Amino acid sequence: MGIDRNLALEGARVTEAAAVAAARLIGRGNEKDADQAAVDAMRTALNALDMAGTVVIGEGERDEAPMLYIGERVGTGQGQKIDIALDPLEGTTITAKGAPNALAVIAFAEAGKFLNAPDVYMDKIAIGGGAPKDCVALGESPATNLRNLAKARKCEIADLVACILDRPRHEELIAKVREAGARIQLIGDGDVSGVIATTRASTGVDIYMGQGGAPEGVLAAAALRCIGGQMQGKLIFRKDDERRRAAKLGIKDFDKIYTLEEMAAGDVLFSATGVTDGWMLDGVKRTATGCTTQTIVMRSDTGTVRIIEANHVFARKPHLAKLMG
Repeated sequence: MGIDRNLALEGARVTEAAAVAAARLIGRGNEKDADQAAVDAMRTALNALDMAGTVVIGEGERDEAPMLYIGERVGTGQGQKIDIALDPLEGTTITAKGAPNALAVIAFAEAGKFLNAPDVYMDKIAIGGGAPKDCVALGESPATNLRNLAKARKCEIADLVACILDRPRHEELIAKVREAGARIQLIGDGDVSGVIATTRASTGVDIYMGQGGAPEGVLAAAALRCIGGQMQGKLIFRKDDERRRAAKLGIKDFDKIYTLEEMAAGDVLFSATGVTDGWMLDGVKRTATGCTTQTIVMRSDTGTVRIIEANHVFARKPHLAKLMG
């Protein structure tokens, strides 16, 4: 049946509200307050939508997150059953430092179509569209993946740029990528935008590699389903408690490598609004009468990608004025 396409624009309003709320804390050095502001705004906006929504990728399990926790019901309860993957502020550290690429992100799918990923690490590899199927794979070495991608792109490995989170756990991966001859773009946070960057020529990024959050992996997969690309992910478990939590969510094979379609299937809608300026979107900007936002809205069934630049006049939108502070 698919999802009502009007929900895509409703999603834009939801991410706009979260971004505007987080923007007043850009550069203030307080990650928790910035995240909480985005969570509060996103939840309020979601609960105004006519849908029977269930959060399947959210702020954590119920005992860890008071709002937008996994399993929380949102919306008016009227209308279609929708599963929701969200990150009210993808890049809390980025926002606190005033650095690039912070986003407010949400994705909608038909019930049961998102991977119920626990809040653990996920090993990821992703590229943009236009390459042969299975061009890259988690089971291959970095050198093999880079060689295959260079062949598909008809270029040299030295022409490729790999985006990798700047973390101690990636020291070996970074060394292998450099040894293979590729260049590297290290990012401090924001791996959803890092994955999406592989689809946009303007970023210069060709491939995303390394371990990041599993919930962010599902959100990135939702975006790639809409905009085109390839991605694989494997959950990384460091403790028995993480395996128990995964089992509660229905994960049975702890060694499974998930394809793009296994992480985000069916008709998927994706919306992201820039909080700070980034590769993909401009951040929230104050104006004399309010603020401006830039949002990307995508749908997998049609492949439609819209960039929405909105000018919000606070006198006519007092709820946004209150969020901006």
